[in-house]
Amino acid sequence: MTGCPRIASCIGQQPSHIWAGIKLGLLVSKQGIWGSTRRFFGLAAGVVVLGSLLVWLVHYLLVGQYIIATDDAYIEADSAILAPKISGYVSAVLVKDNQPVTKGQLLATIDDQDYQAALASTTGDVAAAQATVQADAALLALQQAKIAAAQAQVAADQARLNFAGQNQGRYARASAGGATTQQAIAQAMTDTATAKAALAADEANLLAAQRQVNVLNAQAAAAAAGLTQAQARATQASLNLGHTRITAPFDGVITNKTVAAGDYLQPGTQIMAVVPLTQVYVQANYKETQITRLQPGQPVTIGVDGYPDLHVTGTVESIAPSSGQEFALLPPDNATGNFTKIVQRLPVKININLTPALIGKLRPGMSVEPAIDTRATSQN
Repeated sequence: MTGCPRIASCIGQQPSHIWAGIKLGLLVSKQGIWGSTRRFFGLAAGVVVLGSLLVWLVHYLLVGQYIIATDDAYIEADSAILAPKISGYVSAVLVKDNQPVTKGQLLATIDDQDYQAALASTTGDVAAAQATVQADAALLALQQAKIAAAQAQVAADQARLNFAGQNQGRYARASAGGATTQQAIAQAMTDTATAKAALAADEANLLAAQRQVNVLNAQAAAAAAGLTQAQARATQASLNLGHTRITAPFDGVITNKTVAAGDYLQPGTQIMAVVPLTQVYVQANYKETQITRLQPGQPVTIGVDGYPDLHVTGTVESIAPSSGQEFALLPPDNATGNFTKIVQRLPVKININLTPALIGKLRPGMSVEPAIDTRATSQN
């Protein structure tokens, strides 16, 4: 086959060869362009991958290696389980499940008629005991007056005895000189004996009166003790009356309500719970291999499964003194049988920096993923 020196002159002579040449040229040109494009995109992809690896490496060296994270974490709160301190029938329930309440708000009441009567009775007992104490005090005062009168009587008897003795002495001296009669001497001796007897009797009365004071003091002490007991019973009755009103211990939300009007309650019967949504925190269970640089006060970024776009931060408050298995109902016995080492987890309490936008959204039991930044500790 002879070729055409000029394409234009060969178009009419050999069309099949000419079109074959044109197609071949176009194919070669197309393959060249496509190969260049593939090389360009391949190079670009390599640059992107290499750049991403470099960025990741720099981030890991500067930040990533100091961040410890876990998905074994949940929001918790120190909820209060409410229960009555007294027994009785529920007269009213003033709240329902999921209702917000404030500290001191009345939640339920127990029929207080019996407790009103008990308070009135104990109040009467206090009044009676006070009257007894006052009566004993009056008796003591009266006894002191009797003692004073007895002492005065003894003094008078002593004076009469002294006078009778002096008269007896004068009559005895006069009798020696014959200046008096035997009758006068006998009378003087009788007066002296009578004065002695009167003095002895009044001294005995004084001693009895003084000893009676001890009896009255004992009665007064018993009355005072009775008053104290009566006041204690009245105080307890007043407290029991107050316990018929069940109030919220703090701000929160009612949940798990199991009581209705008409129910009979015993002391300690759980009737509802109050969850403090303004005091929630995170309980994260970190592996023991992750806590090397972990310390209280370190900043935490918290991801919330229920709110992926929510920005939550906090700080580490404390680290548990032992792993969870130490308080398990059936702790493992590693001293017998085959042993398989399992990485233990330690609870870490994380305080949440609550903002108004977060209150009410973060609820106990929700799953979170905290990431603790330990760089501050590592640099020290």
